[in-house]
Amino acid sequence: MVYRPLGDNGTRVSAICLGTMTFGEQNSEAEAHEQLDYALAHGINFIDVAEMYPVPARAETSGASESIVGSWLARQAREKLVIATKVAGPARSVDWIRGGPLALDRANIRAAVEGSLRRLRTDYIDLYQLHWPARNQPLFGQGLFDPARERESTPIRSQLEVLAELVAEGKVRQVGLSNESPWGVMEFLRHAREFDLPRVVSLQNAYSLLNRTYEFGLSEIGFRERVGLLAYSPLAFGHLSGKYLQDPAARGRLTLFESFGARYAKPGVGGAVQAYARLAGEYGLSLTQLALAFVYTRWCVTSTIIGATTLSQLQENVAAWDLALPPEVLAKVETLHAVHGSPAP
Repeated sequence: MVYRPLGDNGTRVSAICLGTMTFGEQNSEAEAHEQLDYALAHGINFIDVAEMYPVPARAETSGASESIVGSWLARQAREKLVIATKVAGPARSVDWIRGGPLALDRANIRAAVEGSLRRLRTDYIDLYQLHWPARNQPLFGQGLFDPARERESTPIRSQLEVLAELVAEGKVRQVGLSNESPWGVMEFLRHAREFDLPRVVSLQNAYSLLNRTYEFGLSEIGFRERVGLLAYSPLAFGHLSGKYLQDPAARGRLTLFESFGARYAKPGVGGAVQAYARLAGEYGLSLTQLALAFVYTRWCVTSTIIGATTLSQLQENVAAWDLALPPEVLAKVETLHAVHGSPAP
């Protein structure tokens, strides 16, 4: 396993990160612990969770993923692991979390951190991320920016100020963003520089063969400003495993949970998946191998977040790390990308 720097405080994270959004919904605590044990045994030191997990988000299970990770973490060497979690932002249907939440203000962020620390059974969080912007911003495949949807939101400087307090108190080691735009990342960096506030070290955004929007604008920011990409959904919610090609009704998040994964219901997704599946077959690869090996080897990716509902899926995902795609395969990927673009932005 390769370990890459995250920020400037000496933290090094494995190039694969274990995602936990199925823990407590599709995976029991015992199954989740089995996955965590396997990941650790194969050199993965980076675990990503969120206060609103598992998904789909609902009151009955909210916080379960953190609690499951916490019960496992309690018997580990804490200093050898990098634990990331996230605070839920406003303007989504999570009314059971702090009554909304209504804002990413001091009260909400502090309450979220204390809840995560309690469930994770730890006294510090290595990477604390804002799960999505507080301001008006199209998210999760919603489409184009719409000025008509403007609303009041906690200013970026105010968000960073409370994060600065938490860093000073030792409850948070570093801070990051998720589902952010180029403008948002640069504003967080500008405020950190101008007001001596914590500098964001990472951006967790979707990145896959079906969604390479990060490469336009954000990749240059990541390179020049040293903001690491934590790539999520490298298998595009299972589409790039190929299972929905074989059986559109295959068991998975998209079929188990209605209206989940709207960005993958767009018209160009099916054709792109078929094209990449044909390419994989030409070279004796599974579609999963092609999709993961592509993301694993991109220069702009600090760590790839993988998630699984079975141990065998996790084993296949981790094994893909050792696969080197030949130059001609990568060239053909670029040809397909020129044709299909990013159909699931």
